[in-house]
This record gives sequence, structure tokens and C-alpha cells, in this order.
Amino acid sequence: MPNYHIVRTTPVKKSYRVDSVIGIFDIPNMTEVKHEWDVSLPLENKKWNIGLIVGNSGSGKTVIASEIFKDFKMITGFKWKKDDSFLNDFNKDIPIKKIIEVLNNIGLSSPVAWLKSWHTLSNGQKFRVDMVRAILSEYKNVVIDEFTSVIDRDVAKTVSHCLQKVFRKNFPDKKIVLLSCHYDIIEWLQPDWIYDVTKNEFNWRSLQGRPKIKLKIYKTDRSMWKIFRGNHYLSADIADQAQCFVAYWENKPVAFTSYVHFPHSSSMKYKREHRTVVLPDYQGVGIGNILSEWLGNYLTKKGFIFISTTSHPAMIFHRSRSPKWQLRRLGHCTPNNIMYKKISSFRRLTASFRYIEGRK
Repeated sequence: MPNYHIVRTTPVKKSYRVDSVIGIFDIPNMTEVKHEWDVSLPLENKKWNIGLIVGNSGSGKTVIASEIFKDFKMITGFKWKKDDSFLNDFNKDIPIKKIIEVLNNIGLSSPVAWLKSWHTLSNGQKFRVDMVRAILSEYKNVVIDEFTSVIDRDVAKTVSHCLQKVFRKNFPDKKIVLLSCHYDIIEWLQPDWIYDVTKNEFNWRSLQGRPKIKLKIYKTDRSMWKIFRGNHYLSADIADQAQCFVAYWENKPVAFTSYVHFPHSSSMKYKREHRTVVLPDYQGVGIGNILSEWLGNYLTKKGFIFISTTSHPAMIFHRSRSPKWQLRRLGHCTPNNIMYKKISSFRRLTASFRYIEGRK
């Protein structure tokens, strides 16, 4: 079992203020301040992807990681252009499809946000982009310092879940060590191992399902749309006749959905999903799909037929594999049809689904 004895010293330079502190607090006269750690990390006998070094602020996480993982690239931040899309800051050798795939997987699924400068994004969005750049870096193994330190704790949980999912699925031969002073991310991150600096304790961790997201969904009026409108991937408009619902997580509004009467049907039995939006900080953990399927179940129980057309890649992927949805159409709207030229789905790849769970 590897044992590491790590020592760091800081010289004490004499000055009036230093001497004053020594005198006031009766500190023994010294020429240096010494910190020592004895660490055991038995990592050589098991394969692992994700490691977490956790502990109180100032406990020595960065020092320990820099000593033990000398061959890893320590990432503390990136340089980003202020007047250009952050997409152009990624290595030129990385295909744009790969960048978009990982952005989607880590929960930043808004094409409009992708066009922005990193400096104009929210803290949660900035953090996700930083994680994507770290994952797609040329370095095989990386250490990320101050993991989730600058973002809201609910956001930290969703990002942790997204990161571990995309990392294990797409980069099984890469290793990442995360340094954090927050313990609330452990259940969401599901690291292969945890070293708690404060307790000087190492544990292998068996993978478990992430905690369940419990949403409370309420019917609302169209006025709530103003909170979500800027985050819809296609349009900020909403129909006057839209029936609206808002989902709350931990007493915070996180997602919006609505439906309208299907305009091309003479039967009032058909209802169409109109706008479904998840706020950026809460994307990537399936809230949008949960809300859409809740709405489908809600309307099915009332005897309606619920249909939905989307061009969102993540939604198409989920519904194509779910027994709750039946694919009705997949493709581009025909340019020869004048009617289709007037609607927003013209030229876009779209998929139309019918919600079938619970129908006889």
C-alpha cells in the first residue's frame, strides 16, 4: 500500500508586524511554518475513473494532489476570449460534433448559449463549459481544483451527476481527480474512491443510483413564462391558449411545460406539447423528460391523445428508446410544401412522438 509522507514549509520572515503577532499570541520564535501529512492511497490494485479528495478549506487537498498525482495535469482555470463564442477556444483538432455531444451530456444543451462568450454565461454555465474543456483536453489524466466551489449547491449536484455519467461513458480510459471542500456532491458524483483529508480516511466506493429528484408540479398562468422564455432553444414566444405548468425542486422553480390543442386536428382529443424548458443550471439530469412524461400521463388520464414534436437531440434520443413514446415521424420538413415553409421546423431535423403509456 503506497504511503506518502508529505512536508511543506513556509519561511517566516521577520518584520514589525510578524514580531507583533508572535508577541501578542505568545507564539514560539520560529524560522519556518511546517505542515505534514501522512497519506495512504491504495490505488494500484483496482481500475478507476474518478477520484475525489475532499476536506475542509485549507486542509491540504491541493498539496496532497500535486504530490501524489505529479503525472496528472492540474487544472485551476482556463483562458477564454471575451468577444468570441467559447466554441472557438477549444482545441482546433476537436470536431465540433464532439464538443456539442459533450456539452449536451454535461447539461448545457442550449445552442444559443453555445454562441456566447464564456464571460457572458452564468456561473453554472461557465463551470459546465470548463468541465467540458477539461474533459476534452489533450491531457490523458487531470486534477481539477476547487470543484463546484463557485456554484450553487443544487447546481453542483446536477453538474456532478452529469460529469460522472459522461466521463464513465465516453472516456473510460481517462482518469480525473476532483478536489472539493463540499461533501454534498458525493452521492451525485459517485466517485470510485474518496480520500477525506480532514479525517485522513480512504474508502473505495461502490456505485449506487443517484438520489431521486422529487419535483412538485403546479398548474400556473402564462405569466410564469417570463422566468423561462430566454432559455428555450427555439423561441421566446408562447401561445395565448397555452395551458401551463411549473416544476419546483427544493422549492425553486426549475422547469416549465405547456400544451395547446393540436391545430391540424378536427378532434379536441389531440393535445400538443408546446413549450418545455429547464433552466440551464438544472439541465442534464432528465428533468425535461420527467416533465414531458408527467404532462403526457396527466392528459392521457383525462382521455386526451398527447403528441410532441421536437428537434432537441437529447429528447429525440430518450424518446426513441423509451416504451412510453411511439415515434410517428422522423426527418426534415419537405421544402416543396408551402405550408411547412411558414413554420419554425422548416429545414430542421425533427421527430414527432405520441405518448402511449397508460393508453388502452
